[in-house]
Amino acid sequence: MFVSMERTLRRGRLATTAYFVLNGFLMGMWIVHIPAVEHRAGITHAVLGWLLLLLGAGAFAGMQIVGPLTDRFGARRVVPVSAALCSTAVVLPGLATGVWPLGAALLLLGFGNGCLDVSMNAHAVQVERGYRRPVMSAFHAMFSIGGVLSALVGARTLSWGVGPPATLGAVAVFGLAVSVLAAPALLPPERARAAEAPASEMRPRRPRIRRTPRRIWALAALALMLMLCEGVANDWSVLQLRDVLDAPAATAALAYGAFATAMTVGRLLTDRVAERFGPTAVLRYGASVAALGLMVSALSSWIPLALIGWTLFGAGLSGCIPQLFSAAGHADQDAAGANVSRVAGLGYLGMLAGPAVIGPLTRFVPLNLTFFLPVAFCVIAACTAGILRSRNSAPSRLEAEPV
Repeated sequence: MFVSMERTLRRGRLATTAYFVLNGFLMGMWIVHIPAVEHRAGITHAVLGWLLLLLGAGAFAGMQIVGPLTDRFGARRVVPVSAALCSTAVVLPGLATGVWPLGAALLLLGFGNGCLDVSMNAHAVQVERGYRRPVMSAFHAMFSIGGVLSALVGARTLSWGVGPPATLGAVAVFGLAVSVLAAPALLPPERARAAEAPASEMRPRRPRIRRTPRRIWALAALALMLMLCEGVANDWSVLQLRDVLDAPAATAALAYGAFATAMTVGRLLTDRVAERFGPTAVLRYGASVAALGLMVSALSSWIPLALIGWTLFGAGLSGCIPQLFSAAGHADQDAAGANVSRVAGLGYLGMLAGPAVIGPLTRFVPLNLTFFLPVAFCVIAACTAGILRSRNSAPSRLEAEPV
């Protein structure tokens, strides 16, 4: 019996990994083809910037809708449907030939991405609960690896002269195949497993919380601040080296490369650190390292030191967001999807807000000095990391409970 449960859990973890890689791959393939899609649609950079807001709006809507649906129907049903929706939608921007078709395509792609994001994270919480130790950061690392794969595949197909409709169409078929093939390995709903458990193993359930607890909103606020910091690195790291430090274009590109690499490696290692020292330590010291790294980069006049700063920034941030998602999912087993959707939704808005916040500030102060705003956000996260200390908020606490 134990061997069978262990095998089921391993298969569930493998399936969750597949969906995280798929999500990163799908969104990465869209990003790689942005210039080609823009040219095909015949729009300017300014128009594209406005249309990208629809992508964010769709994602936010999908996150808020699919969270309660995941709690009601179970992640095993919602995740494959969300993955299929996101896979189907990824081809639509490649087919768009005008402003309005592209806007509608981006709205649907964002919606599918938001649905998949929340549902797969809710299932990841379920897997983590089964393992009774942290595994969330590794899943988020798989998303980053999916993005790397998309860059490699996209670069190759573009070098062959393959247009967006054909490439994104093939990607959609691949995504649908993964959606179907990985679905049977997902874990059954936790309510069903609890119903099959012996009476001695049953524990009374708390009544469903209809209103989102204040603690979840606090976690969501931290996610907004920290994902805004991540968005700053995505949008401004290269520009900082190029415009502030006068680095060559090729060298400036290393800033984002250093950040992204450190993020991926850090997420692969964070689960072991969280298991040993706890999620609170990961958030407190990770956010502190991130603040130090970004401050070093902002104040440095030496390019190598600035690159070291961006590396520290990525390494520090790498494990923070997964801890917030995990805490939200474990706070209430019956409302895991809804709670994750609140944290993910506000976090996503924070990432989108990065350009909108930093850009206007550059009218008053140099770009590197605007980075002290995200530095302050990292300091706030470090100072309030104790919010992760709560019953059922982390697998390490679950291990101490009787089963």
